[in-house]
Amino acid sequence: MANLAIIPARGGSKRIPRKNVKPFLGKPIISYSIVAALNCNLFDEVMVSTDDEDIAEIAIEHGATVPFLRSHENANDYAVLADVVEEVIANYAKKKQTFDTVCCILPTAPFVTSIKIAEAYKTLTDNNFDSVFPVLEFSFPIQRSLKIENNKVAMVWSENLNARSQDLEPRYHDSGQFYWLNVSAFLKDKKLFTPNSGALIISELHAQDIDTETDWKLAEIKYKLMLNDQENNF
Repeated sequence: MANLAIIPARGGSKRIPRKNVKPFLGKPIISYSIVAALNCNLFDEVMVSTDDEDIAEIAIEHGATVPFLRSHENANDYAVLADVVEEVIANYAKKKQTFDTVCCILPTAPFVTSIKIAEAYKTLTDNNFDSVFPVLEFSFPIQRSLKIENNKVAMVWSENLNARSQDLEPRYHDSGQFYWLNVSAFLKDKKLFTPNSGALIISELHAQDIDTETDWKLAEIKYKLMLNDQENNF
């Protein structure tokens, strides 16, 4: 099996300037994703897809390759991850290099570990899934969610008004960390998530969306807690 790690890191970032290389606890945040990919020893290559020369230099310093720069078309605010992955696969194909699986690891995902990547890979291959990605359970049952209409509060699903939380089926959301993809399946539909996708359930402590400066601070706090938890379990 030939496996490729793709870390997509464009230069533009509106809410947090230079987000993909901003220092996270003293190191460029992208370096955490690169190191996790390298340490799991699953990949034939760990590459960074970027349109930015400075990001490319930082990526190479931390052990990744940047064999080509991303196109302008896929570096704007409207490009989606699937477009970036497709472009990378196509560029490697031009070099006569093909891969059986691809793992797209986000550059602002410091909670990603080589262990999680390996667990998700095993889930992908053991079950012949099209894709596998980490998810976490909503902290409050979404079946009891509320809406506001005409300044009045109401339940979205009123049938759950008197339901006990423990009786409601758990619901999950994407952690936004990485996506393992079967390349042949991906190239058919160009989707990261299909009816034949699997999931790796992770702890809420091991994930954090990072879209604002407040998110960034919370992520650093949670990362330290995660490290402490790991140390206490050895």
